[in-house]
Amino acid sequence: MHSDSVKKDQYPGAPSGLSIRPIKLFWTHALLFSVALFLSFLIRFDMRVIPGENFPEKGIWWFPYVFLSWLAVTLTVKLLVFGLLHQFQGWWKYVSVPDLLTIITASFISAMILTMILFLGRWAVENVPFIETHMNLPFYTPSSVIMLDWGGTIVVVCGVRLAIRLYYEETETLEGGRLPRLLIVGAGNAGEVLMREIHRKPEISYDVVGFIDDDLKKQGARIHGIPVLGTTEQIKEIAQLRNIDEIAIAMPSATHRQLRRVVTRCEGTKLRFSTVPDLVEIASGKVRVSQMRNIDINDLLGREPVKLDEDLIRRFIKDKVVAITGAGGSIGAEMCRQVLQFGPKRLILIEQAENALFDIGRELESKFKQIDIQSCICDIIDRKRVEALFEQYLPEVVIHAAAHKHVPLMELNPGEAIKNNVLGARHMAETADKYRTDHFVMISTDKAVNPTSIMGSSKRLAEMLIQTLNQRSKTVFVMVRFGNVLGSNGSVLPIFRRQIAEGGPVTVTHPEMRRYFMTIPEASQLVLQAAAMGQGGEIFVLDMGEPVKIADLARELITLSGFSVGEDIEIEFTGMRPGEKLFEELTTTGENMQPTRHPKISIWKNVPPEEAALNKAIDKLVSVADKGDRMKIVKLIKQIVPEYVGDLDSTKLHADHQAKNNLQTDSSN
Repeated sequence: MHSDSVKKDQYPGAPSGLSIRPIKLFWTHALLFSVALFLSFLIRFDMRVIPGENFPEKGIWWFPYVFLSWLAVTLTVKLLVFGLLHQFQGWWKYVSVPDLLTIITASFISAMILTMILFLGRWAVENVPFIETHMNLPFYTPSSVIMLDWGGTIVVVCGVRLAIRLYYEETETLEGGRLPRLLIVGAGNAGEVLMREIHRKPEISYDVVGFIDDDLKKQGARIHGIPVLGTTEQIKEIAQLRNIDEIAIAMPSATHRQLRRVVTRCEGTKLRFSTVPDLVEIASGKVRVSQMRNIDINDLLGREPVKLDEDLIRRFIKDKVVAITGAGGSIGAEMCRQVLQFGPKRLILIEQAENALFDIGRELESKFKQIDIQSCICDIIDRKRVEALFEQYLPEVVIHAAAHKHVPLMELNPGEAIKNNVLGARHMAETADKYRTDHFVMISTDKAVNPTSIMGSSKRLAEMLIQTLNQRSKTVFVMVRFGNVLGSNGSVLPIFRRQIAEGGPVTVTHPEMRRYFMTIPEASQLVLQAAAMGQGGEIFVLDMGEPVKIADLARELITLSGFSVGEDIEIEFTGMRPGEKLFEELTTTGENMQPTRHPKISIWKNVPPEEAALNKAIDKLVSVADKGDRMKIVKLIKQIVPEYVGDLDSTKLHADHQAKNNLQTDSSN
């Protein structure tokens, strides 16, 4: 568009940006005020234009004499008052309750001013003899007309504004299409408030079709004119019949199980799911019900919030030098965030991956500027580098999160699993003992329980090493076992999300594969809780809840992504990989389990091995790790960890892996 062209809502020759909207609204209000006053006169005189005895001269026609003269007074007052209250500057399609309240206020002020003018005028007519006859006409206006006009102004102006807003709500579209059709699950207080906010706020653009609620008493009822259509048992059929685009779950107190039930019932549909904020957040005034967010898989698999003994953890962390290995990984990074909440004197980030360390270092330094944070590149296999860091910083608490954790990858690289997970843990633990570290916490895994993989057995070996070291050290050594964490690097969720984004298929190894899950923050918080409780030598086991079928997880994630399982995205079963189990063994009950004062933390009771014999066996295992001889590594592990079941045939393992890679390459070509 040329710069000298006339834009819409601007008059020719007007300064740039000066809109004629206020002028339009000025004259529109003048018209509406005239209509309101005319209706007031009609109502006052029983819809007759010749009232007869109501005026000094019988038969006078009130319209050309009294009405028009009083209209001039009314318009002058009302236009001035409404203008001062900024009523000629709004957008009527966005009218809201505050706008209507302002109209009522302006009408009331105008009525008061007009009443004073009327009575002062009548007094002047009676007491000032030189006032001309034609100046008396406005003051023949009956007093009741002012009150009728006050109500009429509110009805007419508000009615027109609301009509315009309703018109836009019914006809306006999003990106050229129709408004998304919304079904609200929950016909309680949250659902009603959400419905009200959708009606009140034009930026929340939905066509609300109905409510869903399991309360049979609410069936068939209407909330703000919108019907309760059925129960959650019928939600899929209702969504398909009513052509629903999105489901909003307006149950802030709903459990994860209830959310999951709603989503699983909608499997096979192409719906988006959202939920309203938590009731505590709503009550605090931090958020509004209308601030919906998309439902994530964490909402379905998450658990009740962790209750921590924060005083105990604060005493454990406050004003101490804390070192965290694997600080750039998903668990290590979250451990850093959680530790910083409790005010350490200094935090040492130990990580061998340069980019990961750079990212977490920048994040933490920007959020916790008052705490000294040191980023240190270090491979824990390098004993000299590890000792140099301990000598420089003298950490009082060490959280050892660094580990190789991918089961199939470690089956193909067994020597690296031993070097990093066993030798690296030994270096860290022995150096902590040498420099008199107060507390050392190693993060372990459920795969160390009756291990079937190199990775799981390597973590079990690390546990055994640290338990034996604890028997003679002044450092308090503890270990914490837990299962899979949602969204960690390399875990199943990021893989599934990437496969869905690429159009599928989503690959699952086995239809009955089950895993325990917890969120990264929950796992990190419980690690700190267990560490603060530890007296030395304990293997703490975290309560992981109920195991989840990986196939069900894949279906729910596809459904949450707005796709239909089998129609848009296929689930493909690829077969179990080397070292995998169908079921992970992680229980907090049984004869060998001891409860703690925290309901989600137990202690696995066992007898540590004899230190000299263990170290001799570990030395022998480490000596063959560099050669990568799988058969020797597996044999040696079985001698130390009898419960380990491993595959000695490395030739078959590598052949299967190569064949799978070739198949994937051929399919991609």
